Amino acid sequence: MLGWALTFLIIALIAAALGFGGIAGASAGIAQILFVIFLILFVVAMLARALRGQPPV
Repeated sequence: MLGWALTFLIIALIAAALGFGGIAGASAGIAQILFVIFLILFVVAMLARALRGQPPV
């Protein structure tokens, strides 16, 4: 998931450098959404691991 967010971020940066505003904005928005989803899933996984009695890494 984080890889996809980084991919869309790179697409957004390249599109912005080339002057494609619409594509850059859309790619940046997708990257932000995927990054937030990744963070939420990471926190849920860490909480689940802690509740099972295993210490966080």
